[in-house]
Amino acid sequence: MVSAAPGQLPAAERGALRIADRVVAKIAAQAAGEVLAHAPGADLVPREAQPHAAVSVRKDTARLRLALELGYPANLGAVCATVRRHVTGRVEALTGMDVPEVAVEVERLHSAAARKDEGRVE
Repeated sequence: MVSAAPGQLPAAERGALRIADRVVAKIAAQAAGEVLAHAPGADLVPREAQPHAAVSVRKDTARLRLALELGYPANLGAVCATVRRHVTGRVEALTGMDVPEVAVEVERLHSAAARKDEGRVE
């Protein structure tokens, strides 16, 4: 059997690429952070409150769960929808996976009123 040079084989026959679940989760968390940096109330959220992502990958499909902290008051539904759209687009573009589901969980809300009360001692 004569072997062909690697440049002559169709791409599908050259090998396979598997992206680890934790890599997809990091991409999703980074993409969420990109949106949240410019979201309403972003200045109220501490810098260490970064988004966290969990992912379930089956074949070429990734289902994501994001945990976020948001500034308040803000239109929480609109912020979550923007995060969902951006994360879906970034993960699909960077991994080539289909992303049919992005569940967003708001873990904590940070408000200006709560910040003012932090310095008070009763």
